[in-house]
Amino acid sequence: MDSIHNIDLVIIAAYFMVVLVIGVWVGMKTKTGEDLFLGGRTLTWGVIGASLFASNISSTTLIGLTGAAYTTGIASSNYEWLSGLPLIIMAAIFIPIYLRAQITTVPEYLELRYDVRSRKIFSTVTIVTSVLVDMAGGLYAGAVVLQVFFPELPLSYTAIGLALVAGFYTAFGGLKAVAYTDTLQAIILLVGCSILTYMLFERLDFSWSMLSSSVPDDHLSVIRPMDDPTLPWLGTLVGVPLLGFWYWVTNQYVTQRVLAAKNVQHARWGAMLGGFLKILPLFIMVLPGAMAISILPNIENGDMVFPTLISEVLPVGVVGIVLAGLISAIMSSVDSTLNSASTLVVVDFVKPGKPGISDEKVAKIGRITTLIIMVIAALWAPQIANFGGLWSYLQQMFAIIVPPIAVLFLVGVFYRSATPSAAFYTLVLGFVLGIFMFLGRQSGALDIHFSIGVGIMFVVCTAIFVLVSKFGPQDLNKDVSALVFDKSLIAEKTGTSMLADYRLHAVLLMISMIWVLVAFW
Repeated sequence: MDSIHNIDLVIIAAYFMVVLVIGVWVGMKTKTGEDLFLGGRTLTWGVIGASLFASNISSTTLIGLTGAAYTTGIASSNYEWLSGLPLIIMAAIFIPIYLRAQITTVPEYLELRYDVRSRKIFSTVTIVTSVLVDMAGGLYAGAVVLQVFFPELPLSYTAIGLALVAGFYTAFGGLKAVAYTDTLQAIILLVGCSILTYMLFERLDFSWSMLSSSVPDDHLSVIRPMDDPTLPWLGTLVGVPLLGFWYWVTNQYVTQRVLAAKNVQHARWGAMLGGFLKILPLFIMVLPGAMAISILPNIENGDMVFPTLISEVLPVGVVGIVLAGLISAIMSSVDSTLNSASTLVVVDFVKPGKPGISDEKVAKIGRITTLIIMVIAALWAPQIANFGGLWSYLQQMFAIIVPPIAVLFLVGVFYRSATPSAAFYTLVLGFVLGIFMFLGRQSGALDIHFSIGVGIMFVVCTAIFVLVSKFGPQDLNKDVSALVFDKSLIAEKTGTSMLADYRLHAVLLMISMIWVLVAFW
């Protein structure tokens, strides 16, 4: 692979400088815990939507989507364009509930709705997965990819370097710095990937028929048969929406941007913008992988498709832009998990034990916590190489935690009679049963795709939730009317014009997703 041109290096260096300047500029205005964790609750819809998009597109996503399209087809894009479904649910129901409750972390909602047991369990699980899976995985994958272009970079030092940069502006500037840099990173990602897609399609004479004839049958279909190892159609129907609901509605890593909105309207508009942006990866990150089949037919490792396209297809200067986009994907996922994990530690565990603590002290503890988490993730990231193929299975471990959590939120918001004990036992038994199902799949005893397993476990956890609520301890001794569904939540009460009504945006987003489904069936 050719060495990187100096012009490309200058572009990458300029990107790093801009990110650090933004972090310092915002950090100078960050004084309190609310500033650090929620940006003073001042984020507007454009920043929220761009940050939702950028924080979701990690280096593993960018590399994985392109590689999967090259090797198995575009069905992996279902996780992307179907994100609009949970985002619509969040905008209609959960955004007004969350903002009305004035929570800082999503686990706080569980304490208000149920009790402190559910909050602590959910928060602990989220912290562990954020640090050891999301953050460390992003650092590791980013370091591996950068080694393709800079072979002399040691993996461990590269991971530490990425962590230091992201950790600096996250600890100093907090969520607002993360959101602002994410907005920049979203723009770079979109521009870089769009340029790559255009140049690839140009090589195919902008002919869709030429692309279709150059790939295997069903490669350009988002609906796959039940025996498909990548994503069977039933997994798309039941598993993908549930995984998406957990990610977009209950995951602190994502919802923190919504919690920081200046009001309900901006939060809803931001969520809808995020939904529209999530349709784009199908066209600028997934289809390029399919286009690469005829242009570069002999790539054996799917993870090398994106790096190879950059080095073989793009001219000098554009390589720097796309690599900056790749680094943006790394940074945006790391800074988001870093900020959310430190928020959970401080708000869910430190503050409850120190009820009289000042906002300034909270901010100081938050910054220290951010740096500690950064060190843990940076040290753990290189160890992932020792797991070999097991690390890919860790991604499926989300199938363990998602079903019971989805039940507590999605069923609990409609089932007013759900009890605190039902929530507690659903979490505990759901996690245990999920672990057994995971082990059964890995041992070969269960021949069930993990996405279908998510649907099965959701039904089982719902049964546990309802049965314990009906026949278990009747310990719901508080008014939860403000924390559950009411038809008035969906209403738009601001007097805004129809064009600014989030419900119109939701309808247009649904139409867009239906178009994708029909066009790529």
